[in-house]
Amino acid sequence: MFRPSLLGALLILACTLAQAMEIDRILAVVDDDVVMRSELDQQLARVRTELRQNGGELPPTTVLERQVMERLILQKIQVQVAEHSGVRVSEDNLDKAINDIAKKNKLDIPQFKQILQSEGYEFARFRDDIRQEILLAKLRREEVDKRIQVSEREIDNYLTNESGAAAAGEEYRVSHILISTPSGATEIERRAAKEKADTVMKRLDEGADFGDLAIAMSDGQDALDKGDLGWRKIDEIPSLLADSARTLEVNAHSDIIRSSNGFHIVKLTGKRRGEKVMVEQTKVRHILITPNQLVSEQDAIERLRQLRIRLESGDDFATLARTHSDDRGSALQGGDLGWVSKGQMAPEFEEVMLATDPGQISAPFHTEFGWHILQVLDHRTYDGTDEVRRAKARDAVAARKREESYQDWLRRLRDEAYVEMRADD
Repeated sequence: MFRPSLLGALLILACTLAQAMEIDRILAVVDDDVVMRSELDQQLARVRTELRQNGGELPPTTVLERQVMERLILQKIQVQVAEHSGVRVSEDNLDKAINDIAKKNKLDIPQFKQILQSEGYEFARFRDDIRQEILLAKLRREEVDKRIQVSEREIDNYLTNESGAAAAGEEYRVSHILISTPSGATEIERRAAKEKADTVMKRLDEGADFGDLAIAMSDGQDALDKGDLGWRKIDEIPSLLADSARTLEVNAHSDIIRSSNGFHIVKLTGKRRGEKVMVEQTKVRHILITPNQLVSEQDAIERLRQLRIRLESGDDFATLARTHSDDRGSALQGGDLGWVSKGQMAPEFEEVMLATDPGQISAPFHTEFGWHILQVLDHRTYDGTDEVRRAKARDAVAARKREESYQDWLRRLRDEAYVEMRADD
């Protein structure tokens, strides 16, 4: 007698599933994964909100959907690569990341959840999104960033060959439009891309907004950011675009630049000059006693107390450092560490160093390396512009190489992936 009600329940369930399937459809097959209509709609809503908050003009829905769909496809590809490569995000790391985000916004987790809920952003969805961001960042470090090496010659070439702008620490803010061509593009595909680039150039010359055109037309990863690459040193800009950026006037755009992956247009939106870097330094020497199986913590402290008494009685610091210090690198120099900048030493060492007047010898203190006494010899304000510039040059060369390698890597992943687009009926 329960059969009719059971049948009715099954019919209701079937209708519900049919409606759900009608609403949520597969838009693309990406290797072993899919992009669903619901995923695209959620991302579109977020991008529209971000564009409105930033004062951006919303492009036509079809254009925005194309941009967001391409971003989703690349994310799906990378997530699968991460899974196959064994890249994981632990629950502890995820919890820490979310707690850090809440703290930066001066909120506790319950307050943070309430705000997300009020904005229609379920906490479970937010958690999944942060997990994916961390996963993709870890994958990039493993597959791209860790493989980047910068030689001393590359740094020398940067400092020698770059224009006076680099030497002066000038920074550029650049925007970028890419009309891409696939690997192994046919002549027809290249001609179509060139015609599209010509159309963009014509609209720019007629006064169209560069950022709006980037959103509507660019195939670059930065398209939804209006093509903005942010403030960068000249060597942090992809080398293909750097020459144009260096020669442009602010608010001017380049001609079409052809490359192996398509056609580019660059706009210089800002330029600023770096400043001289003055560094507070301390000339310091020390004696280190490292506890071990034969030397206890108390033994180390007592030995340093005795050495301090001898130093205050007139014994030579360099001589005692050579014969007693366990830091053999500095011991050979009489304990001399040279001129030390802030942030260069262990925090406990720096704290004692900055609190000690020239000529004084500190009481024994502890760091992760063992027990120390130190003597401050002098303080100075030093023009560290060249040294800082060299360190920044290394970072700049590495950043450029990472970015270029990352874009090549993404393009290769996209070309090698199986992607089947399905009609959104």
